[in-house]
Amino acid sequence: MAAVRISSRSGLPSLLLYLGIGIALGQDGIFDVKFDNAELTQVIGYAALVVILAEGGLGAKWKEVRPVLPAAAVVSTVGVGISVGITAAAAHYLVGLDWRQALIIGAVVSSTDAAAVFSVLRRVPLPSRITGVLEAESGFNDAPVVILVVAFSAVGPVEHWYLLIGEIALELAIGAAIGITVGWLGSLGLRHVALPASGLYPIAVMAIAVMAYAAGAMAHGSGFLAVYLAAMILGNSKLPHWPATRGFADGLGWLAQIGMFVLLGLLVTPHDLVDDFWPAIVVGLVLTMVARPLSVFLSLAPFRLPAREKVLMSWAGLRGAVPIILATIPMVSGVEGSTRIFNIVFVLVIVYTLIQGPTLPWVADKLKIADEPEPDDLGIESAPLERLRGHLLSVGIPAKSKMHGVEVGELRLPAGAAVTLVVREEESFVPSPTTVLRRGDELLVVATDPVRDKAEARLRAVGEGGKLAGWLGTSGGSGVSGTPGNPGPPVLTKAPGTGGSDVRQAVKPVRPVKKLGPADDAPTTNARR
Repeated sequence: MAAVRISSRSGLPSLLLYLGIGIALGQDGIFDVKFDNAELTQVIGYAALVVILAEGGLGAKWKEVRPVLPAAAVVSTVGVGISVGITAAAAHYLVGLDWRQALIIGAVVSSTDAAAVFSVLRRVPLPSRITGVLEAESGFNDAPVVILVVAFSAVGPVEHWYLLIGEIALELAIGAAIGITVGWLGSLGLRHVALPASGLYPIAVMAIAVMAYAAGAMAHGSGFLAVYLAAMILGNSKLPHWPATRGFADGLGWLAQIGMFVLLGLLVTPHDLVDDFWPAIVVGLVLTMVARPLSVFLSLAPFRLPAREKVLMSWAGLRGAVPIILATIPMVSGVEGSTRIFNIVFVLVIVYTLIQGPTLPWVADKLKIADEPEPDDLGIESAPLERLRGHLLSVGIPAKSKMHGVEVGELRLPAGAAVTLVVREEESFVPSPTTVLRRGDELLVVATDPVRDKAEARLRAVGEGGKLAGWLGTSGGSGVSGTPGNPGPPVLTKAPGTGGSDVRQAVKPVRPVKKLGPADDAPTTNARR
C-alpha cells in the first residue's frame, strides 16, 4: 500500500517499487531468500496476467475503443512484427547474440504494458483516440507476442516463417471467436438470471473471463486475446451491481501485479546483472528510439493521425511485467543463454521505465496533446428485482455532470420508470417533479424490465447534455436523439392533472419565465407543455 502511494506521488510506475521489494527479499538482498524456480514463476505470471488482462478489458470503454479498433489491431500485429525484426537485428549485430536469442529478445520486449502507461498518464487528459489505441494495443499485442516467444523457444530450427504467420493468424482468430462468444453468453446470463447475493456478481464476472482464457487455450487459440475480448464485452454490457464488480476486479488486478512483480524480483540475482547492463542499454536504445517509432509510424500510415500523436504513442510504449514474464519461457524451455536473455530484459525494463515513465507527462505537454477533461459519467448501479420484474437503479451525480440543476420532471424518463428517492447530504426525501437535482445527489430509480435500458440511457444522456439532451443530439444510447430542428419522436410522459394517465405528446423545450431559487421544491413557473 505504501508503494502504491509513493508511486502515485512520484509519477513512477509502481512495478519498479514492487520489483525492488522482491529484490530486497531475494538473493543479495536483506533476507537473502533463495528462489530460482523459473517454471513456477511462469505459471504464476500467466495466472496473474490473465487477471490483469481481465481487469483491463472490464475497464475498457467501447465508445473509445471502437473508433480506433482497426488502428490498434494493426499496430499490435504488423507493428509488433516490425519491432521484433529491428530489435532482433540490433541484438544480433550490436550485442553479438545468435539469431535465436536475438529473435526471442525482440519478441519479448515488443509487448507494451497498459498499467505502466496509464499509471503515469492519469493526470494528463488525452484525446480518446490516443488512449483508445494505447489501451487496445496493450490488450491485443500480448497474444501475438506470446505465440512468437513460444515458437522461437521451441526445440529445433525456426523454419518457414510464412507458416508461423499463418499459425499466429489462426490462433488469434480462434481466441477472438471464443472470447466474443463467452463474453456475450456470460453477459446474457448475468442480465437475465438473478443471483441470490450481490457479492456473487463480481466473482461470476471474473470466473467468466477466466473461463474464456481456459476455453481459448484448450482450443489451441490465443487465451490472452480471448480473456481480454470477453472482459471487454462484459464490461460494456450494463451488468447488475457494476460498481462493486469494477472495484473487485480492480483490487484483484492490483493484487496480481503486486504478487507477480515481487516474485520476479525474487527470481533475479542482482550481481548477475552487471555483465548484461550495457547490452540491455544498447538493445533498449534501439527499441525506444528506432524500433518503436518505426513500428508506430509504418503501421499507422494508412490512418490519418497527426504526427505529434504518433510521436507520443511511440514514447508511450512502456514495458512492464509482461516482457519479464515472457523471458521465463526460454528458461523453462532450456534455450541456451536463456539466463542472459532474462537479465537483459530485466535491466531493459527497469532502466527505460525509469526514463520514459516520469517524462511521459512532459512529452505530452511539449507536444500540446492535452485535451479538456470530459464531464464525469454517472455512476449507475443496477440491482434486478426478479420477482417484481423490475430493476432498482442507484444513480450518483458526479461533480461535473450536466444533470446538476435539472428538475426531476425534466429528466423525461420513459413510462414505467420513476425517481422514488433522493439522498442529499446524508438526508433522504421523496422528490416532486419540480425538485432540482444537485451534484453529489444519489437517486433511487425504479424501472420495469421493458424500459430498464431506456431509462438508464436517458439518465446518461441528461448527464452528458443536460435537460436539452435530446435536442442536442445526446442520446446516451437510448435511441432518443434529435436536433434543434428535428427533436425526434414524441416521448411518453405523464401530464400533471391527469391522475397519472399516460399522454403521448411531443415535449418541446421552452424558455423559463422565472429562475428557481435555492429551494428545491419551490413552485415552478416553467411553461412545460
